[in-house]
Amino acid sequence: MVTIATTFLLDEALVIRSALEGSGIPAFIPDEFMAQNELPAITASGGVRVQVADENAEAARRVLAAFK
Repeated sequence: MVTIATTFLLDEALVIRSALEGSGIPAFIPDEFMAQNELPAITASGGVRVQVADENAEAARRVLAAFK
């Protein structure tokens, strides 16, 4: 798995995951549960990560670049 985005807002991570999945790229938020329940821990750990499989990393970066 490759982290392709990090944010301090769970809602933003969910939008990123949705955009990726809408483009056919499965995405995973490994910190989702912690972000829902332990916001100070997420802030201290560097944020909420959005990850994709290694083979989908380049395609995911292209999708995210289209949103910026």
